[in-house]
Amino acid sequence: MVDFTSALYLGMQHPCRSLQPWRQLTLGVPAALAEPPGADKVALELAELQGCEQAVLMPSTLHLFWDLFGVLSKQPVTLFLDEGTYAIAQWGAERAAAGGIVVHRFRHYDPQALLSQLTVHARWNKFPVVIADGYCPACGRSAPIGDYLDIVRGFGGLLVLDDTQGLGILGATPQLHVPYGNGGGGVLRWSGHWGPDILLGSSLAKGFGVPVAALAGSKCLITRFTNESDTRVHCSPPSVAVIQAAAHALAVNRIQGDRLRQQLAQRVGQFRRGLELIGRSSIGGWFPVQTLRGIVGTAAVRLHQRLSQRGVQAVLSRPRNDTEARLSFLITARHSAMEIDRCIDMLEALANDVKAPTNLMLMPERWRHTHSRGES
Repeated sequence: MVDFTSALYLGMQHPCRSLQPWRQLTLGVPAALAEPPGADKVALELAELQGCEQAVLMPSTLHLFWDLFGVLSKQPVTLFLDEGTYAIAQWGAERAAAGGIVVHRFRHYDPQALLSQLTVHARWNKFPVVIADGYCPACGRSAPIGDYLDIVRGFGGLLVLDDTQGLGILGATPQLHVPYGNGGGGVLRWSGHWGPDILLGSSLAKGFGVPVAALAGSKCLITRFTNESDTRVHCSPPSVAVIQAAAHALAVNRIQGDRLRQQLAQRVGQFRRGLELIGRSSIGGWFPVQTLRGIVGTAAVRLHQRLSQRGVQAVLSRPRNDTEARLSFLITARHSAMEIDRCIDMLEALANDVKAPTNLMLMPERWRHTHSRGES
């Protein structure tokens, strides 16, 4: 079986023998009273990696965004939500909306649409907060961070980015032969933007393979969050085991990260060149999530089934605001050249046989798969 469903892009694994030992998984107290051993050190290293002053660890991005928008809503704010933002951050915005905060949506990655919304709806007695994904696998683009920041700063607001996809993959000074850049610090390092008016919420579950999240930003904003957080009082903090895994991931990233990213880029490039040779293409650019073009709806469902029967597992999904199924391949640094070639051979053999009208059916519930963007 060749598996193209895992979002462990760099292929990082953290077996217990590679981690520092621990005497207990938890201190039995909330993070508001005492940080678990190692949490402060890991948070500081993550902040430096991402180009921020300070960071704090959270059990997941669900805890993080639910809590963040609760904290922000304690002052007069208006939220402006990129409509392509992943569900977890949207749920945080919905929490704010349930408390009476006004939320305006704007077209995905459209700075002019954001400017129009802010011009019409921004009020000087309301602090504007703009929310977006740093990178969107569904459309294969990174956020127009520079344009967003220019607009946000013109209104004295705050930009909140979900950098789950970028952390560990994107980094500083991308070039033609180093498409991901260096260091793996995420979308701010990749885009070259930073400032005290940016907050990054990121899971380490993709690039670094650790189910923990971090909120990073200015010292002022992170201090405010830690002082006013609800989940740091009422929920368990990340376990010591997970924190040790995060420390291990950061160590691997320092020593091997750029090599793993280069290996990943080679596999993605091989996949895209293979598609070109058989007359096909994909959405995703150099990013490890590659979604086939031209095979949607019923045809995508049938191709998914036939690939699975022949030992190739892919992700069948329905992107937000789309009624038609699409087929994606999640490529990791652990895939071999032979596995990529086998996948291309299967696509060449099967793709032409599955064409069907794309409006015959919607994707059944059992085939929905959000792993390509979801929380691990």
